[in-house]
Amino acid sequence: MEIRHTANETKGAFEVIEEGSKVGEMTYFKSGSGLITIDHTEVDPSQNGKGLGKKLVDAGVAFARENGLKIIPACPFAKRVLTASEKYADVLQ
Repeated sequence: MEIRHTANETKGAFEVIEEGSKVGEMTYFKSGSGLITIDHTEVDPSQNGKGLGKKLVDAGVAFARENGLKIIPACPFAKRVLTASEKYADVLQ
């Protein structure tokens, strides 16, 4: 399993790649100075129960921390993950 990050000036995505195929994705867009909004997280139903969605959110959190960004979790899944633990408090907007 590999998590890939792609981005341009306004938006980006983290993808889970397994055996050469994309099996999950989390997208975000830049929503102001120092802010990103996670707007969508999706994992192939055949991969449910493996924690891939949380791994995508964790990759987004690592990216935010490395770049001094705050996260607005517009995606219900990302919001649930990010608000469930104090360990994410430093990146929440």
